Formats: sequence, C-alpha cells, structure tokens
Amino acid sequence: MDATDGMDCAARLGIDAKEYWVHLDAEGSLEKYPARQHARRVQEKLGIDEGLIYLAGQPAKNNEDSDMPAPFRQRRYFYYLTGCNEPSCHMTYDIQHDTLSLFIPRIDPRRVIWNGRGSTLAEAVERYDIDEVYFVDELGDVIKDWSNYYGRHDRNIYVLHEGQLPRIPGLHAIIDSESLQPAMNAARMIKDEHEIGLIRKANDISSEAHEKVLANILKYQNEAQVEGLFMNVCISHQAKQQAYDPIAASGPNAGTLHYDANNENFEDRQLMCLDAGCEYELYASDITRTFPLAESWPSKEAENIYKLVERMQESCIERLAPGVRYLDLHILAHQIAIDGLLKLGILHNGTKEEIFAAGTSRAFFPHGLGHHVGLEVHDVGQAELMSVSRGKAVLQQVPSLFPQNFHAPVYDAALCHAPTDTESSQLQEGMVVTVEPGIYFSTYALQHFYLPSPLHSRFINQKVLHRYMPVGGVRIEDDVLITSRGYENLTKAPKGDAMFDIIRGCKPNSGKAQQRVANFPVTTNEPPLFRAPGCPLRATPPGPHSIKRAATMQNQTSESQRTEPDRRAHALHFRRSMTTDQRVQHWRQSHQQTQSQKPTAIQEKPNTMCGSFTDDVKHVCIGDSRSDTWKTRNLPQCTDCSILAQTLGRLRQNLALSKQGLPTQASTPPDAFNSPGQNPVSPQSAREDLNEPSQKNIKMSTSASQQNGRPWLVQTVQGSRLTEQELP
Repeated sequence: MDATDGMDCAARLGIDAKEYWVHLDAEGSLEKYPARQHARRVQEKLGIDEGLIYLAGQPAKNNEDSDMPAPFRQRRYFYYLTGCNEPSCHMTYDIQHDTLSLFIPRIDPRRVIWNGRGSTLAEAVERYDIDEVYFVDELGDVIKDWSNYYGRHDRNIYVLHEGQLPRIPGLHAIIDSESLQPAMNAARMIKDEHEIGLIRKANDISSEAHEKVLANILKYQNEAQVEGLFMNVCISHQAKQQAYDPIAASGPNAGTLHYDANNENFEDRQLMCLDAGCEYELYASDITRTFPLAESWPSKEAENIYKLVERMQESCIERLAPGVRYLDLHILAHQIAIDGLLKLGILHNGTKEEIFAAGTSRAFFPHGLGHHVGLEVHDVGQAELMSVSRGKAVLQQVPSLFPQNFHAPVYDAALCHAPTDTESSQLQEGMVVTVEPGIYFSTYALQHFYLPSPLHSRFINQKVLHRYMPVGGVRIEDDVLITSRGYENLTKAPKGDAMFDIIRGCKPNSGKAQQRVANFPVTTNEPPLFRAPGCPLRATPPGPHSIKRAATMQNQTSESQRTEPDRRAHALHFRRSMTTDQRVQHWRQSHQQTQSQKPTAIQEKPNTMCGSFTDDVKHVCIGDSRSDTWKTRNLPQCTDCSILAQTLGRLRQNLALSKQGLPTQASTPPDAFNSPGQNPVSPQSAREDLNEPSQKNIKMSTSASQQNGRPWLVQTVQGSRLTEQELP
C-alpha cells in the first residue's frame, strides 16, 4: 500500500488509532496545566456530588465571506477545565467518579497539508491533565453511556448556555444552564500558583516592552511606531497575542479611554498614555504608563496631573489586603482626586463634600478603579469586585465603611461594569486585580454634558481648565496579587522618576523596586478611609476556603503583619453624623482637657521689657507663647516694666486707630506719666492695669493682634522660671 495515499493514512491514524506521527516539540510550561484541580474547585463551588459538566471548545472557522481561517481564540471556560488550546474540542467531567475526559477531532490529512495537525490520543494524554481522551465523534456515545450507567433520568448535565449540548438521540437527563457559570466565575477569581506564574510571566514581558518604548520614545514621531515596538518585544518573547488592542494615545487622544486608532503624529503634544499588555499561555497582563514625549515635564500642568494620579494609585495599592472592600478604595480614589483638583484650581466654588455629592469628579475620573485579571483581561468577577447583585451569593460579603449609598455619586454602573448595590465582595488571597486611577480631559464629555449642566458647571473653573486641556489624560495601572497578609505588585514597568532615567538613557533598574508588600499601619501620607458610624474598625476576615490553593510565591516576598489600622480622619474631612449624647460627651472631654493643661516652664533667661532681670520682682517679657495660663506669685511688680507696658499699649492703640482713620490720642512719653492734664499714674495702678486689663485694653490688644497676624504675648517671670500667657 502506498504510504502517501491520504485516505489510507487517515484510516490508519483515525480508525485504528495507531500513532505514526512524530511528536511536535514546542516551548511550553514544565508542568501540566492543573485542569483536574480546577474541575474539583468548580464542583465544590456548585455544592453537588453527582452530575456531568459539559463544555465545548472554540471550533475552527473561516472569516465571513472568505476561505481564510479566522484567528483562533480558545473559549476561556473550556481552557480552565482542560488546558487545551486546540480547536474543535469538547470535554466532560463526571463529578461522582472525578473523571475528566477530553474529546479531540480526528486527524484529517488534507488539513494537515495546509495547517498542520492537532494532538493524537497519546499526545493528548501526555500534554493535558486529563483522565481519558476520545475522538469528537464518540461524544454522544460517552454521554449516553454515562446516563445509562446510573439507570436514572434525573441526573443533571451542567452547561454554560442553553442549547449548547449537542442533540443526542435517546439521552434522558436534566439540562442545567444556570448553575455552572456562577460557580466557574467564583472558582476563576481565585488564582492558584500555576496561574499566578503565568500572569507574572505576562507582566514581565509587558513590563520589558514598556521599558523599551521609554528607551526609544525620543526617536519616534507617531503613535504607530510605539505600538509596533511594543508588539515586537512581546512576540520576540513567545507572547504572540495581546490581551487587548494596544492603546497608544498621545495628547488629547488620551481623553478617550479605549482609543486604539494609534495613527497620529506627536507634533507638539505633551504626553502619551500607553495602555498595553500581552498574553502568555492565554493569561493576560494589563499595564498602563503615561510619560512625556520629552526628556522632562513639558509643562507644570502635565506634572501636576501625573503626580495627582500617582498619589491616587499609591494610596489605593497600599491598602490592598484580604478583607478590604474594593468599592471603598474606588471612593477613596475619588476623594483624593477632588482634593487634588481643588488645590490645582480646576474645581472651585464648593466644599469637598458638595463636589463629591454632586458627582462632578466623574467628569475627570469616569471609570472604575480596577478589575480582575486572569484568562481575560477583564476577567470574570469584575462585577462582584465592585458590587454583588442580590441573589445567590457566590462570595463572602462585607459591609461598607461608608454610609449607605455613599458611593452612588461617583459610581456609574455602565462604566464600572457592575450593578449598583450597597454591598460588595471583599478581596481574598489569590485574587489578581488592577489598580488604574486616571484623570482625563475629554473635550466631548466636558462640552456636551458637564459644562452645560448647572449641577456641575458651578464647580468647574473653566479658566483654569483651559490650561489643562492639552494634557489629554493620565492613567497609571498595575496588576496586583492579593497575598495572605498584604499584596504583591506583579508589574515592574518603570514609572515616576524611574521612567525619566530610561528616557534620558540612564541604566534601568529592572523594576525590582516595583515589587512591594503591604505594611500596616499604612505608611503613605494619605490617611485611612473614613468610616461610617457603627462600622467595625476592621473588615470581617474571610472564611476558610473550601479548596486548598497553592502557595502564592511566599519565598519571593516577605509578607507584612496586620496591625490595627490608623484611625485618623480622612484628608477631605468628610463629616460623620453625631448624636446629641456624642456631642455632649465630646464637649466634656475637650473642656476637661483644656482645664487640665499646665503652664510650661521655660528654662532659659527671659528677655524682660526693662532690660534687666532680678528674681525679687515680677518682670514683664515679650516672646512666643508656650503656655495657655498666667500664674502669678506674691512678688512686687517691676516699676519700669509696668510703665513701659502701659506706654506700649497706648502706642499700639494709636496705631490701630490710625489704620481705621480715627483720631489718635497724644503719645505719652515714659517720663511724662504724671504731667499736667493727666491723672497721675502710679506703679501700683500700672500693675493693676496689667494684672486685670480693662475692657478698653482688651479691645486694643485684640485689634493689634489682628493687625500683626499673631497674638500679643506677655511672659511673667517668677524667680528663675518664666511662664507665658496670651493677652486677651
């Protein structure tokens, strides 16, 4: 028989299942993808001990109206339970017998000539973490045998979508198309060690590509060159697929969140926002860096916005830990944005509370703080990350640290990809999430919605806004792993001062400083989240996981220990409501503290008003206040100090009157105290004026303190000790 006969070759390979083809060596992981571990995890999330899970892989197909094959992209749910990245495959998982089966297409020699071939039966068993392997045309018989084996017709077959199971004559089973997807979503949100390793690898490759762009940005003139270099670096590292279309937005284009035209020249634009990340073995990375198109900041406005976004991101990342409610970090990012925009003058004519309640900060920060990353760049569970719909709970929930519906003004369900709800899931160990705050200046959104709106326009300073419009937009994004007691930043792409070193041609630091572990209490300058009355100081700790996950690279990072969080008020001073009893108690405590304060002794030689110092009389001194009380002793008053103090008081009174345009009194020199036309002033009366100032002297001192910008201070010498008091 001719060995080149295609039909005979097909018969020998397909029907007899003999192996005549050599193995195709390919670069890949040293260990198998943990498909069976994932299947058991899904079974536990389903909460059942019998039934059959069925999933279909992505079929091979051509482009519409073409004979050219469409780019193949495996269905992620199918890959999660098989680790198989070949087209036109199927899988089943017998829950009761813990048996994972893969169904692969028979080899067609006519397709092999053009496109190569897939795995044989023996190769599939060796490559994939499965128990059994069959050909696709045996699928119906295998499922029917499973149903007949139990002799019952009330067994469930779990599928993702209604009508997904192929028609099988004689099959009697209950098709459940509602339970599987929520269970798989809950399982996929928690990554095991193998998955974390793939996400880490994708981040390493993408971080290197971002670094290469920085090193060459001064040579380029348009966005397409940036996109081309980024993809070139990724492909050269065997990462041939991008997790999403790269966003290389320069100048005003950065105001469009998912701009992907990438075809405009830089010209005189200030910044570029590069949002790009590759896939490695189907696992995504998602990294954004914003950098100047020059060796330094092109404008103070660009630098101000970058530092504000940097502050937003660092403050949120440092609070990542198991038990933290992610939606609260979204609120915190808006609070920091409002504070910064007020300081820059872009927002005005309102308090921080008023601007927050109006939701005006969404004009500049319209999207959510972040999302899950995994087999999808916006991985399953992004809705649960920001908020959980009421119904079947798939995650442990924690109450908000803020009052009910506090998030509503700065939270758009359509843009944050989640339903609005007052409850939200907490972060758990093994999650990988992005933290990607941004400040944008979208001409269309501002001109067509926010500026015409009386609710928002009164808070926006259009004169200052005009100066910041050329900035376009700034976004900084990292992928962060939640560890048992903190976090690990998986993204090493340079940012901040490190990016300038690379742009200017300095030696890169390889991003090692980007890997950090959270410490408690928070070391950032940002105070902790403002808590609603009655909320616990610490979020409810996560319950025990039903599935034991692999360690999250503890040998590479030193994880922190949790301590009591800092309870300082937030920088924006959002006021909490207080009951009457709480107000009374607060007043009593502050009143007692004021009364219990003692005068501070100053161990230094005082500067007396008369220029001399003796411990047998009481002198009057001028200096900075260090005590709130003035305690006198039974010592005679210094006559010279008394006369000088009264004279100085009259001079200050005249100064205040002259500034108000009122007639002043005649100055009285010290040596004319008892001149004709005036009442005699004795040292004793001068001492009385100092010790018990009249209402007239009180007004004089107050006016003078307002003119000088600081209170008038009198120090009293008692022997060798000096105490001070601020005059009324």
